[in-house]
Amino acid sequence: MTKNHYEVLVVGGGISGAALFYELAKYTDVKRIALVEKYDRLAKLNSAGTSNSQTIHCGDIETNYTLEKAKKVKETASMISKYCVAHGHEGKFLFAHQKMAIGVGDTEVAYMQKRYEEFKELYPYLEVFDKEKLAQIEPKLIYDAEGKERPDNVIGVGVEGGEFSTVDFGQMSESLVNEAQKIEGKVADVFLNAQVTNITKLGDMHVVMTKDHTFTADFVVVDAGAHSLYLAHEMGYGLDFACLPVGGSFYMTKKKMLNGKVYMVQHPKLPFAALHGDPDILADGCTRFGPTALVMPKLERYTGGTYLDFWQTLQFDGKVAKVFYDLMKDSDIRNYILRNVLFELPKFGKELFIKDARKIVPSLQLDDLEYAHHFGGVRPQVISKTEKKLMLGEASINPGTGIIFNMTPSPGATSCLGNARRDVKIVCEYLGKTFDEARFKHELVD
Repeated sequence: MTKNHYEVLVVGGGISGAALFYELAKYTDVKRIALVEKYDRLAKLNSAGTSNSQTIHCGDIETNYTLEKAKKVKETASMISKYCVAHGHEGKFLFAHQKMAIGVGDTEVAYMQKRYEEFKELYPYLEVFDKEKLAQIEPKLIYDAEGKERPDNVIGVGVEGGEFSTVDFGQMSESLVNEAQKIEGKVADVFLNAQVTNITKLGDMHVVMTKDHTFTADFVVVDAGAHSLYLAHEMGYGLDFACLPVGGSFYMTKKKMLNGKVYMVQHPKLPFAALHGDPDILADGCTRFGPTALVMPKLERYTGGTYLDFWQTLQFDGKVAKVFYDLMKDSDIRNYILRNVLFELPKFGKELFIKDARKIVPSLQLDDLEYAHHFGGVRPQVISKTEKKLMLGEASINPGTGIIFNMTPSPGATSCLGNARRDVKIVCEYLGKTFDEARFKHELVD
């Protein structure tokens, strides 16, 4: 049993925890920092390149983003590319791909044209691609299996190239931690295979226990996905929140189908991302279609257990039941949930899924597509019992006692450096430390 004391201890070695670990080491005068990770390597779960669509969500083609949300996300998204370029990761795990959102049919086309007018000042590089232009730059969108032009009215709004759009957040997590450990004059320790079993408050400190270690820390930040809420509940915090884990699955083509990312218009009633097609940087550019959205009775995908953890974080009661009822009574949401359950079925699921995917690639055939086994992760969608509704976006619990619990569903990875900046300010104020915000802005914002 070893005993270690740190000024700040970060729980969780995904992209969110790694970003905070890096910023504490690089931009503050905190001297002793530790990161503890449950598994044998960093970013093994939701931050792994196979667990998400590898997208930097900056708001330009995400049609479910309001202009106000896009303004906030744009700044934090740009931090991703600034960090990666500064450390020489362009072309290694940061890429600029063609990207667009498409409108299919007169109603969606009109919506996309209106959205372009509203967003073009914020994203001056956006272009409108008519059918003729799309046939040149993304021909699979226009021609069917017989080589005939699809009859639908179609436009795209996006950019041909030059804007960073794709990153492997798993490799970025490793880079952030490595860079933090290079900084002189800092203790920046990383403990793998260190699942946190208990956190308790002891005077001005917190005691964090794992199987093999007992740590003490002046401040603790829990960036452990859905397990952040689990640990918060264990300490009696965040009991007005419940967690609804939503798993996302993908289908993969056997060859490259698209030259860039293609998103569709988001259904306004649905709280989950519309199906999109992405060139997969871990699969030689083959197109990955998805994600599906499937409520899962466990907190982690493709690992054993966590079923009991799910029930503990769900905290099922009348308020949670009311949220479920409100979701299921809407026929659009109910049908969407049912279809996504059916997408998981062997053979029949692919036959059903391809009908949706053909809205993007009308020539898509069953033989072109296969279920992407062991792709996809789990996003902790948070339910507010107070408001009796599903919360969208990140949720954070800060009781003001020297501990923070973060639940970061998409676009949490894109916002990792921005979210870390928020927490760094809280940590420094609590501990009486200094955050070099001028340097941070110079290197990651300006």
